Amino acid sequence: MKQDDFIKKYQEQWQEFSNWLELKSLSARQRKKSTLNGVETFDAVTKLMPHRYRQICHHLSLSQSRNYSPKLVAQLNQLVLQGHQYLYKSNYRSSQFLRFLFIDFPVLLRQESKLFWISSFLFYVPLIAIVFLINNNPELIYSILSPEQVGNIEYMYNPNAEHIGRGREVDGDFEMFGFYIFNNISISFQVFATGILFCIGSLFFLIFNGLYIGAVAGHLIYIDYNVTFVSFVAGHSALELTAIVISGVAGMRLGIALIKPGRYTRVVALKNAGTLSLKLMYGVFLMLLAAAFVEAFWSSKSMIEPQIKYSVGVVMWLLLIAYFFFMGRGYQDS
Repeated sequence: MKQDDFIKKYQEQWQEFSNWLELKSLSARQRKKSTLNGVETFDAVTKLMPHRYRQICHHLSLSQSRNYSPKLVAQLNQLVLQGHQYLYKSNYRSSQFLRFLFIDFPVLLRQESKLFWISSFLFYVPLIAIVFLINNNPELIYSILSPEQVGNIEYMYNPNAEHIGRGREVDGDFEMFGFYIFNNISISFQVFATGILFCIGSLFFLIFNGLYIGAVAGHLIYIDYNVTFVSFVAGHSALELTAIVISGVAGMRLGIALIKPGRYTRVVALKNAGTLSLKLMYGVFLMLLAAAFVEAFWSSKSMIEPQIKYSVGVVMWLLLIAYFFFMGRGYQDS
């Protein structure tokens, strides 16, 4: 088919699609009463546009294979690019997010399993050790926390408190939600970012946070606040503690890139490691967001029976373990 006949045959379809793209770029209020071809409403025509888009894709392919003029090819190519942006951009983003959540994130962490177990060891061993040490030597708490910090912690986890885990200066679940997000992200970012100091920062803060959390747990258990404390942390501990460990993995990956850049320069190795680490930290952020929500709106409710909170906590740990061990298997990390 000659180019002129090709244009004459399909020009009306291209113009219709072009008009739709122009209206699509307007606000909903501006196009509310708009019409195409003087008859059909915008919403009605929009339902036809995916099919029209596929037709124009085919027209572009034909124009290229038949060596039509560069001007025509460029015109059709522009329609295809704009159409793809409006028709599939939001779906693409949603699918990318879901792929990251259910495939890329767990696959990526399994690829870093060695660092994950090292990070877990550095975090959990000090945590568990200090719990036992403080129960044998209660005064040891004051070598890690100040008397004022100990007093605040005892206030927050007092069995007679209406809301467990809430400080004197904070009022309301939404305020606590914001506080937990800020606090948790600050801790995890500190563990991650200091890893660029040849891993030393990440190693230090993993151990430090393990000691700090273990000291709080050990003291509260010693003064018989164990029911309020354990029931409070049960629901969100899986997400929050694992996020800290993964932050250590991301930080150590940065440090290792500087220590052992391999065949790359340190700058290139750090850039490559940074891409991987940021993906891990994106997952950490999602975990901490979920943990803060549970902490503010579930964990702090003293009217919920401790046994129910314990059960939810066990389920959360089992689900998280299953997620990281099994989710995404059979897929290659692209």
